[in-house]
Amino acid sequence: MTTPVAFTIAGSDSSGGAGIQADLKTFAALGVYGASAITALTAQNTQEVTSIHAVPPEFLRAQIDAVFSDLDVGAVKIGMVGELAGIEAIAAALKHWSPKHVVLDPVMVASSGRRLLAQDAVEALRTKLIPLATIITPNLPEAAALLNEPVAVGEAAIEAQGERLLALGCPAVLIKGGHGQGSESIDTLVHAGATLALAAPRVATENTHGTGCSLSAAIAAELAKGTALEAAVRNAKTFVSAAIASADRFTIGHGHGPIHHFHRFY
Repeated sequence: MTTPVAFTIAGSDSSGGAGIQADLKTFAALGVYGASAITALTAQNTQEVTSIHAVPPEFLRAQIDAVFSDLDVGAVKIGMVGELAGIEAIAAALKHWSPKHVVLDPVMVASSGRRLLAQDAVEALRTKLIPLATIITPNLPEAAALLNEPVAVGEAAIEAQGERLLALGCPAVLIKGGHGQGSESIDTLVHAGATLALAAPRVATENTHGTGCSLSAAIAAELAKGTALEAAVRNAKTFVSAAIASADRFTIGHGHGPIHHFHRFY
């Protein structure tokens, strides 16, 4: 029996709640072997990001090539890319290795407010990475930033932005509703001429660090296992919603603490 492998290409979070660390926890919790290539080192905790050190693009490419040359990667998750040179290295590697599935989480700003994507890299994200993705997973502000539009309010506006994001070259878009209002957090999946609203109760907790990273990683884990796209998104939403609901079992740090990736086990 082949072991499913998911591969995260993202930044390291020194506090362990987001980025590479959250992705590997998610993969493990969902029964998938995780590999990683680090795009940037961050000095951060639950309150702030104090410093970012980008990995040189040639070493980033070396990490990616090392994994693909040996492991049977079922799906790739891309998180924080940081700089233009890193995007170019990732795009070149993906074109060379042609993975079956790519989940792109267009991380632009940390939950603490620190910008994680250089302004000159946004256009490269649009033109070089989005066309290579199976699905992209922006939150409401990220979707607006990718389109140079105001943040969408209401179901019709969110769906319309999803359709415009599809025009950038990817077959599916999941616009995350965590930044929205109301008693439910509604994620909107737009693909193949269809729109699906995935709702979950909005949990009153400050412990939401790494939520977006974990959702995109969960989708990648499900795709690596051979799950169809729509079911993969549903399963990932269920997993992350439960991890948020269980987050207050932790007392970690003094800011936005992590979600509970291993809520099924302890």
